[in-house]
Amino acid sequence: MRMYDIIKKKRDGGELTTEEIDYFIKGVTDGSIPDYQITALLMAIYFRGMSVRETCDLTFAVRDSGEKLDFSAIDGIRVDKHSTGGVGDKTSLVVAPIVASFGVKVAKMSGRGLGHTGGTVDKLEAIDGFRTTLSEEEFIRQVNEIGMAIVGQSRQFAPADKKLYALRDVTATVDSMPLIAASIMGKKLAADDHCIVLDVKTGSGSFMKTVEASRELARLMVDIGKNAGKKMVALITNMDRPLGYAIGNSLEVIEAVQTLNGKGPEDFTEMCMTLAGHMLSLAGKGTPEEGKQMAVAAVADGSALQKLVETVKAQGGDPSLIEHPEKFPAAKYSHVVKSEKSGFIAHVDTEAYGLASLTLGAGRNTAEDRIDFSAGILLTKKTGDHVRAGEELATLFTGNRAAFAPAEQILLSATEITDERPLDEPLVYDIIE
Repeated sequence: MRMYDIIKKKRDGGELTTEEIDYFIKGVTDGSIPDYQITALLMAIYFRGMSVRETCDLTFAVRDSGEKLDFSAIDGIRVDKHSTGGVGDKTSLVVAPIVASFGVKVAKMSGRGLGHTGGTVDKLEAIDGFRTTLSEEEFIRQVNEIGMAIVGQSRQFAPADKKLYALRDVTATVDSMPLIAASIMGKKLAADDHCIVLDVKTGSGSFMKTVEASRELARLMVDIGKNAGKKMVALITNMDRPLGYAIGNSLEVIEAVQTLNGKGPEDFTEMCMTLAGHMLSLAGKGTPEEGKQMAVAAVADGSALQKLVETVKAQGGDPSLIEHPEKFPAAKYSHVVKSEKSGFIAHVDTEAYGLASLTLGAGRNTAEDRIDFSAGILLTKKTGDHVRAGEELATLFTGNRAAFAPAEQILLSATEITDERPLDEPLVYDIIE
């Protein structure tokens, strides 16, 4: 088998065999295929596409290129939720304890933020003492005893994807549905869960900018998951505005705790209840609507909040921060951003809002950057709200006072104010089952 023949076949619109795809990914992983041939095939895939079968084979080969988890020692049904990334998206901190409070197991591997999107691991590390690295034995024991654990991806999952993404990033081949799906699902399937709920974001704050593109990606990932024997559902959700009012690590943890206390923002609360409902439904607890009502009940009776307290304590964090979130360390400096004109907030560039938070120190541009956990943005007004000139739009928080001016400029430039109130947009555009 020659790489030249595989490249030529795909260049000419042919369908690659399972064996050819396995040969390619093996060569990517062990370094036997040079970068110029890898990128040649990536470009051919970009232009010619892949069938569902090819994409499944590519995903499984990426999954099998590194370590895989074995959760067979965990008792019960295991459910995971994966988001394609957004701004203010702290849903895992709410839905995981809700689902775990009903005996469904949530053995979650989460990532760090990079660029404008936040990471669940970074949010959890805003809790003093919280350990995002556990041994496999600790992890399994905690999930069995408490029902949930959330840790960072410390293992070498899908190493082929790391190499492929690095090359895609510099050869303008990132925006390819088969390659995106194989990247996301290759890592997700390396974990050993029975059911997966995908939260596919769409809009200005997400990677996929249109509902149509998000729907295509969701359908493809659901097909891949089903071919791997998983129970799957994907929600196409709105990221044309931040979720909730908080952007930034400790600010988002506080908002998540408020939500588990029944006092969260309406949009964020609705999103969490919907996602939890689908997770419970896949686990056999009833219809998605029945699962949603169960989620509402778990918040109302305090059982979901208690599950988060137990998890934080088990992973070495300070549970008093969850019981009394006002104890989170405050940022050294704060600054109020005021509107420059009167009218309705018609639209915001959500990605720019995330970049403003990054400018304040809440995120990282490179994996080595240090995070200011107290930095971020607390919005006062959101899309659809009326605002007067000179009225507060948001409050910025940081330990670096020099960051206020550029962050404020980004935020103001990203906020479109018009005379007419915009039409309401749904939180969930579609559900792919």
